[in-house]
Amino acid sequence: MEPVTVVVHGAMGRMGKAVVNAVCKEPEIRLVGAVDINVTGDRLQLPNGSGSVPLSSDLDKILADQKPAVMVDFSVAKASMPAIRIAAKRKVNLVIGTTGLTTTEIEEIRALAKKNEIGAIFASSFALGAVVMIHLARIASKYFDYAEIIELHHNMKMDAPSGTALSTAKAMAEAKGKTFNRPPVEKGETFKARGDQKEGISIHSVRLPGLLAHQEVILGTTGQTLTIRHDTIDRDCFMPGVILAIKAVVNRQGLTVGLAPILGLEG
Repeated sequence: MEPVTVVVHGAMGRMGKAVVNAVCKEPEIRLVGAVDINVTGDRLQLPNGSGSVPLSSDLDKILADQKPAVMVDFSVAKASMPAIRIAAKRKVNLVIGTTGLTTTEIEEIRALAKKNEIGAIFASSFALGAVVMIHLARIASKYFDYAEIIELHHNMKMDAPSGTALSTAKAMAEAKGKTFNRPPVEKGETFKARGDQKEGISIHSVRLPGLLAHQEVILGTTGQTLTIRHDTIDRDCFMPGVILAIKAVVNRQGLTVGLAPILGLEG
């Protein structure tokens, strides 16, 4: 079986470098090119010492020359959609981990995948533990009327609430079939000190140096609470999910949101 060929968009960023390193360790995947706005040469030396691949700020040229099966995108929101449009037009399958994309943009990705008959996997988190956390929160949601989410990330994360927190709140409300209850406030007061509100769930965002990615879902009912927490301590934790998505996307058509369907955790 031939290895799945991959180009990484955003290859010089923190996550991009981790993806490059992970792909180079995987015998069933082969890195054939790298793209980033911040390039200092035309070759990227591979971390496993096996050689180098073309490096450029020109995504269309890299895709045209290297003809990869998959583009992995870990860039920034403003760069992600133009790259996705270019790759889709060239019928390159997509694995997207960039955060901060809007619902409208995700629906555009769905339409692009359908039009160009390619696979696309978009996930707010590629940490397998985070996928399981959301699944467990879905199950618990049916039995609790109150819930809050605390998400903690490093101080360089631009978006808040995190995509994972928003995905969690949406999944919980879908499983419950209605929004959660929120505690009442005094007349004339607001919920400003209670975090962002999604589906009746207060989401509290913490941004501090020393953190990576952490999330706590707290559900409450009479006389008891249930806490489901996931912590990441190294970006390598996202790589098994990325590798899984790369291998899966070449055999799927259309947009898949999240890794739950790939892990058999739907519903």
